[in-house]
Amino acid sequence: MPLDIQSNTSLMDTCHIIAILIYVDDIDIAGNNATKIQNITNSLYSLFHIKNLGDLTYFLGLEVARNNSGIHLSQRKYTLDLLTEAGMLNCAPMPSPMAHSSHLTSQGDLLNDEDASSYRRLIDRLIYLTNTRPDITFSVNNLSQFASSPTTLHQQAAHRILRYLKGSPGNGILLHSNNINQLKAYSDSD
Repeated sequence: MPLDIQSNTSLMDTCHIIAILIYVDDIDIAGNNATKIQNITNSLYSLFHIKNLGDLTYFLGLEVARNNSGIHLSQRKYTLDLLTEAGMLNCAPMPSPMAHSSHLTSQGDLLNDEDASSYRRLIDRLIYLTNTRPDITFSVNNLSQFASSPTTLHQQAAHRILRYLKGSPGNGILLHSNNINQLKAYSDSD
């Protein structure tokens, strides 16, 4: 039976927003009303044996830093782990994630099975990184199209993204703190 959010006043409040993130045994509760957050926390304490670890600083590879400007989300450790895994922690940084004249095709020397598997794993991890790094989204999306038959040129292009990330591993997104509680979404449906 579908849940009618508009008529269920326990779920819809025009003044207060509460977000609950749950992943396996990790829970994060955030919102703009400390009393409501405490009520939810007290309810959880009464039902389960839980431990409050304080303000959120790390969740599923996302680093969370709060300041007066808002909340900064980054994946610095995740990025450095990617660079280490690829043996590129000491590489020279690049100014952009993809060469401006780059036009990738399916033509070229195919990677062997082991390198192709590593390429696919790297692309998967880069896709997750786009959660906080929209600056690499176009390049990663472009390379993901060749995951079934990657070539040496695709591998070089993926390594260029890593070299770009080397120059700014702590970059992320800033969710500005203001009094406007609006959710905006855009879609490009083909």
